Amino acid sequence: MPRLPDSLNHWRSADFKQILKGEIERLPAGTLPLDKGTSLGGYVDDTKITASVLNTSEDDLVIRAGVSVFFTEIMICCGCGDDPMPQNAYCEMQVTIDKSTAEATFSVDSD
Repeated sequence: MPRLPDSLNHWRSADFKQILKGEIERLPAGTLPLDKGTSLGGYVDDTKITASVLNTSEDDLVIRAGVSVFFTEIMICCGCGDDPMPQNAYCEMQVTIDKSTAEATFSVDSD
């Protein structure tokens, strides 16, 4: 399970959103469940993602953040001359950070 210790350490600070954004963008490829956010049936290329923090909240045990993630979806066998074809993709997800361990879970918001 990924950990976001810098985000936890900066919770309630003015730079929390920027730090969370950076930690998410530096996660190893394959960490985020972006395959659940594809819309064209392709596969995920998450070697370069961009994240934005939309909202935050907390309770006694966890910090929650709504995050948008931009990534690339690769389309195969589309009948195009430039197959496979990369497409810009986007999804929103919820990030939950455990306040005692900094362990993070990610779930893609469904429409």
